[in-house]
Amino acid sequence: MRPAGPDTIAHAAAILRGGGLVALPTETVYGLAANGLDPRAVAGIFAAKGRPADNPLILHVPDYAAVAGIVDAPPAIAGRLAEIFWPGPLTLVLRRSAKVPEIVSAGLETVAVRVPDHPVARAILRACGRPLAAPSANRSGRPSPTRAEHVLADLDGRIDLIVDGGPTAHGIESTVVDLSELDRGGPPLLLRQGAIAREALSAHLPGLVDGAAIAPERSPGLRHRHYAPRARLEIVDNGALAERARALAGEGRTVGVLAGGVDDEAPRDPEIAGVRWLAFDGGLEGYARGLFAGLRTLDALAVERILAAAPPEIGIGRALADRLRRAAAG
Repeated sequence: MRPAGPDTIAHAAAILRGGGLVALPTETVYGLAANGLDPRAVAGIFAAKGRPADNPLILHVPDYAAVAGIVDAPPAIAGRLAEIFWPGPLTLVLRRSAKVPEIVSAGLETVAVRVPDHPVARAILRACGRPLAAPSANRSGRPSPTRAEHVLADLDGRIDLIVDGGPTAHGIESTVVDLSELDRGGPPLLLRQGAIAREALSAHLPGLVDGAAIAPERSPGLRHRHYAPRARLEIVDNGALAERARALAGEGRTVGVLAGGVDDEAPRDPEIAGVRWLAFDGGLEGYARGLFAGLRTLDALAVERILAAAPPEIGIGRALADRLRRAAAG
């Protein structure tokens, strides 16, 4: 693990050009990057993560101009969305060109692309001169990494380099929108809720349809076990957290609580014996930033049960609710 800086960026770019694997920071979560045009390098991502081969990857590029080499005939709306949201946590699913290996897209005719909004990620992209396939830098199924030490815990010895760029800004993965069927009369599909809320997209993308049940195979993070801590997770209304925690502690269980809400201040710790209370201030955005790190903290404490505050399903709360439901199902 090396701190981000000019020498580290140059070293990372050399590794990537040589077909190696590098974990790097983005504004969403840490990504595990490989040369996205090298099938052998991309296969290394799947091996290091233990990722199912039918789970497509996102290609990261330094700017919208770089999209032209990896997609076929993007619709005009793709360029308009890029002007508004890129660099940033929006992934667009478009028709892939023949230059993109099938392993990147799990054999589909589409490819997911985005421009990350992190200076280290963009510097590495420019230095290596290749689109980078980069899913989250964790073992498949584990909570996504929002700090370099999370990557180290999951992938130490499995990859060539971890670039430490500090904690990520959003803590939740990108929003995924599918534009690949527009020329065939299909609607734009919202495949994955993420750091950009549906409300922000709808203002620029009329007719946006929830598409997770229509084409889940086109987006990462929809068809497999994800985000799961080791302990069983329950989603509980904010006002009932203390009561539920007290009941479980009364049964002799060790309990962890993730408390966050729509207001700036999360519920305070009632200091129940046997209960570790993690409160995330800053409203839903603060809850999102702390969610995956909180799950990892409670895993390290070996709690038997985790209680997570149910977020209101507005704005980024929809993405939070999605991640919590998947974690609870794990």
